[in-house]
Amino acid sequence: MKSSRILAIGGAHIVRHGQATGSFAPGEFNPGVMREDVGGDAFNAARMAVQLGGSASLISIRGGDIAGETVSRAIAAEGIEDLSVVFLDRRTPSRTALLDSDHRLIAGLDDTALYDLVFPKQMRRSKMREVLARSDAIVCDADLPAAALERLAALAAGKPLFAVAVAASSTRIRRFASLLPEFACLFLKREGAVALSGGSAQDEITSIAERLRERGLACGIIMEDDGTTVGFDRETLFSIRSLDPAYSLETLAGATIVALMRGLPIREALSGIGAVREAGAHLPARKPAS
Repeated sequence: MKSSRILAIGGAHIVRHGQATGSFAPGEFNPGVMREDVGGDAFNAARMAVQLGGSASLISIRGGDIAGETVSRAIAAEGIEDLSVVFLDRRTPSRTALLDSDHRLIAGLDDTALYDLVFPKQMRRSKMREVLARSDAIVCDADLPAAALERLAALAAGKPLFAVAVAASSTRIRRFASLLPEFACLFLKREGAVALSGGSAQDEITSIAERLRERGLACGIIMEDDGTTVGFDRETLFSIRSLDPAYSLETLAGATIVALMRGLPIREALSGIGAVREAGAHLPARKPAS
């Protein structure tokens, strides 16, 4: 079977995680460890798609610095076609997270203003239309500002448009709000689902999924911090559990997109790729509105 050509548009940047090794004391230098990787929701989804036999291209934005070279090498090492735009006089976007010893976020620094500045302009270029024309499916993330997402949805009309948001703030995740009916499937964490559904943090995850469906989302995957995940389409709503608690949402997204493009229904796509350990009990589903 010919592999689908997946185009990922969004984040590919440096991610730094600093973790305190003991009790955290505000206003002081705390003992800890720092690690640095290349990440980004779009990049990670594309990487997983390639690992499962898909063909992926990536459009992101980076600078002409050493960090940009690191990102470039990481994209090449994963077998992803790099269509990113490089600005030699700009700094490559990055995110830095400071965690306590229990992996809870203490503070984060989001240095990704270059995405907001450049992505809307890139959506108006003829090259973007050419790349979209030769792609079978598109996956985007919340690093695209609202104007760029709206333009992408218009350009992608007729092709499956997927979206993934893992570490997006409530402000960023709301960029998806007006586009829910346009997505073939949206992958997000519980916090993002709450923000988009207009619910509260105490709501059951299945209730959150129902509200997203009522707002026009045809298919969604919502992951809890412990890996418990709810998936739904227009007719079904079901609970699953990740095979590995470390299995991230964006890698789940990349794997699921490959399976969906091979024609599998959403539940079969999730279980068929080995991304789940066991299917949970089937949950009552509301009949779709006519």
